[in-house]
Amino acid sequence: MPRVLSFLFAIAALVVAPPSSHATQVVEHRILIKLDPEQGVVRATDRLSLPPGPSAWSFTLHPGLNPKVVGASARIEKQGGDGPLERFRIVVDRPGPLTLSYGGRIQNRLEDVKESLGRSHQTSRGTVTPEGVVLDGASGWYPRIEGTMQIFTLSAGLPKDWMAVSQGTGPTTGTHGSRRQIRWQEKHPQEDIYLIAGPFTLYRKSTPVAEAQVYLRTPDQGLATTYLDATAKYLAFYSALIGPYPYAKFALVENFWETGYGMPSFTLLGPEVIRLPFIIHTSYPHEILHNWWGNGVYVDYGSGNWSEGLTAYLADYLLKEERGEGEDYRHDTLKAYADYVRKGEDFPIRDFHSRHSSASQAIGYGKTLMVFHMLRRDLGDRTFVLALRRFYRDNRFQVASFGDLRRAFEQTSGRDLTHYFREWIGRTGAPGIALTGVAQERTADGWRLRGRLAQTQGAPPFPIDVPLVVHLAGGGALERRIPLGKRDGAFELALGERAIRVDADPRFDLFRRLEPGESPATLSSLFGSEQGLIVLPAAAPRDLARGYRALAMAWTQDAHGWKVGRDADLTALPEDLPVWVLGWRNRFLGALGRGQKDFTVAPATRRLSLAGKTVAGSAHSVALARGRAGRVIGWVAVDNPAALPGLARKLPHYGKYSYLVFTGLAPENQLKGQWPVRESSLMVWLAKDRTPVVNPPPPRTPLAAVLKELPPADERAENPAPEGRRSRPAVR
Repeated sequence: MPRVLSFLFAIAALVVAPPSSHATQVVEHRILIKLDPEQGVVRATDRLSLPPGPSAWSFTLHPGLNPKVVGASARIEKQGGDGPLERFRIVVDRPGPLTLSYGGRIQNRLEDVKESLGRSHQTSRGTVTPEGVVLDGASGWYPRIEGTMQIFTLSAGLPKDWMAVSQGTGPTTGTHGSRRQIRWQEKHPQEDIYLIAGPFTLYRKSTPVAEAQVYLRTPDQGLATTYLDATAKYLAFYSALIGPYPYAKFALVENFWETGYGMPSFTLLGPEVIRLPFIIHTSYPHEILHNWWGNGVYVDYGSGNWSEGLTAYLADYLLKEERGEGEDYRHDTLKAYADYVRKGEDFPIRDFHSRHSSASQAIGYGKTLMVFHMLRRDLGDRTFVLALRRFYRDNRFQVASFGDLRRAFEQTSGRDLTHYFREWIGRTGAPGIALTGVAQERTADGWRLRGRLAQTQGAPPFPIDVPLVVHLAGGGALERRIPLGKRDGAFELALGERAIRVDADPRFDLFRRLEPGESPATLSSLFGSEQGLIVLPAAAPRDLARGYRALAMAWTQDAHGWKVGRDADLTALPEDLPVWVLGWRNRFLGALGRGQKDFTVAPATRRLSLAGKTVAGSAHSVALARGRAGRVIGWVAVDNPAALPGLARKLPHYGKYSYLVFTGLAPENQLKGQWPVRESSLMVWLAKDRTPVVNPPPPRTPLAAVLKELPPADERAENPAPEGRRSRPAVR
């Protein structure tokens, strides 16, 4: 059974070649395919209706499928390899449809993709096996004509107890002899055609938006009902927020290895992933939303992948915001960028295509969602939502770029956003913020507050408006946004009463570098490091010693900057590297808790005090990270070595936490959290008595609340272009 790759898996699309930015021609496919899972073989015919005009077209297929023209309407010329596929040229002798026949074996092995220390996932270019079938354009299972979109009718012949899934309308089920026939049809232009098959049990539910479907490899009515109900909920919500859902169904499909793939009108998730209780509230709505962004409006990869960041913002982030946890999510986003994006790994958003590492995720998902958050804060919730509706309506089933997004926001707001998009999409890095010279004085009618804000990065300034929160002596606070599009600038505010504290961007509304004191040590501080040391306990019992060494080897595989050593061979821990200390009997464990108020450890009795709780090590597995003298030290300890393999897999996906406690051999998380943060340079006190601040600024209204003020999302007149501005052609 494949190992779990994604305990907190960030959903990604299948790895396929990006389509042409100008893929406007449409090919109609009528595919009849027979799958032989036991042999890994496909046999197919495809009746193609090509666009008028050219008499020659290039297409790709999986090696060894040996395509032939049925009849005499065209001829095929082999052109050689195209990466892992074969390229062919088809010359059409006369107008009209033509039919190709082909067949052979498609079985590509699973490949490990390294992301960061201890973190990887598995992927495949497509395969036909007795366990199941996963095929897309990168598999070369159908003749993919270069530079075109696809519409199709697909009829798949399968073993009698199997089902097949594709995008579009279906399944229509029939039989042919001893085999089952499954039919799917999609009339909207698609970038690719997908074929998933396996021994599924199908569950269905009608909703006012589209049909909800669940395909499980092991029957489970309760699990299916949970996902069917969630599908209905999220389809209704996003249809109201953005516009009509573009497909006839949305399906959850259980894969036979651990994946998090999003395809048009369905998602392919691994067997353990779908049974994690939080997935239905996190990754699952993300996948449903992708049918508006990425699979409803396609991505112009030549100008950057806007889809992942926008989807993360309106799914992962928005659901946290609804629960009052938006500030924490934004902080964790900035922390991930700081921990995983090292010098030389940074790149502009416009160069992001898909996630292939923790660093690329921090940019393509994290930085991009913060760019949308800053834009929303600048334009206001109403304008932000109306602009997204315009963008969706104008570009549905078309390829769209960041330029098209900019155009939609400009037409809705009446503002020129060229500079904003150019700077945030086209540049690397993040600004640093400094708050200095804060002072106040009495005036005839109150108080006057003065100070300076500056951008501290070496690169040119970014276009930002800095949120400034002023806490008042009488209780309460006010918030002002200070424009800072240059290196530095002064501000002056008239107050009705004395200020006691001033905070710059205390809610982490800006994409920026975190300042010292704003972020505690977390596991990501270690997992994001390019180099470090893992220290094994020489005095550990034999079974534990072997388990700790296996964990160290698993984490450092392909992480060439990390070394592994024994505590007995060291006189002191290195002062210039992050360090993992393993085991209760590690000779350096005592130093980890020395002088700490919120954490104490007693190695002899295997007990520790953590976040106000006492934990008995004999019944728990523990992991934590502490900042010590400018570096981070992590600690992992278990009592039963059988808990180590699961811990090794899971911990890299808990990077945002400072401390974790698990029980059992799986193991199961029981406690998690972050150390309290101390004051930073962006918090300036003006009162000698630093009493707790009362009545901070009220929580902001979640984005979804704006729906009460807007007309239904399918009314075209809801967001006309501002007076004096004309709609222009889409920018590619």
